[in-house]
Amino acid sequence: MTAILQLAGASLAYGRKIVVTGLEGTLNEGEALALIGPNGSGKTTLLRALTGAVRIAEGSITMPAGASIGYVPQHLNLDATFPITASQVVAMGLRAQTGLLGKIRSRHRERVNKALAQVGLASRANERFGDLSGGQQQRILLARALIANPTLLLLDEPFNGLDEPNRKALEEIITRAKADGIGIVVSTHDISLAQKTCDKAVLLAGRQVAYGRLDEVLRDELVDVAYGKRRSC
Repeated sequence: MTAILQLAGASLAYGRKIVVTGLEGTLNEGEALALIGPNGSGKTTLLRALTGAVRIAEGSITMPAGASIGYVPQHLNLDATFPITASQVVAMGLRAQTGLLGKIRSRHRERVNKALAQVGLASRANERFGDLSGGQQQRILLARALIANPTLLLLDEPFNGLDEPNRKALEEIITRAKADGIGIVVSTHDISLAQKTCDKAVLLAGRQVAYGRLDEVLRDELVDVAYGKRRSC
């Protein structure tokens, strides 16, 4: 299998302050890695470091030459009344060709339609983004990332606040993306959903508590360390 992400003793910093330490691990094509830990443990910081937005203070984070990244934030900072359609939001993933506001030209439409179909929302193409449900908006943001055919897909708490139909749809989208050879890093609090969609996990608590297969990492004693729980004797 081809490695698309390697963490080697990486520590991450905001300015001079190191906030996450001891990051180790490898992600291969077609695998999904769950980032699990309490609030403030470093999950979003690691995602931002993968995009280049956070400084690597020690060690290294490496990806193959020419690797591309698709990033899906928890929310899109967009006024709900702003008159932009679902298709236009998806087309933002092609902004190098379409321009800043995602204006769709004929040569891009097929790719936009395919990305919408991938997330099961082709029928909502012309609806205003702000009129969609939270779960549908999340799937549109995922389509925006997928349209650029990324090597690595980063998802920041993608399951938060989703109803059951949208959760199931998102699970299926992740499974299909893995089958297409995309590597995926998912920040999540939801251990059961991580078990359904991910192959590996990193357990964080301001440092790396554990890394490996899900069954190795999500042992009670390790989860308790990450979340600061005391086990009864």
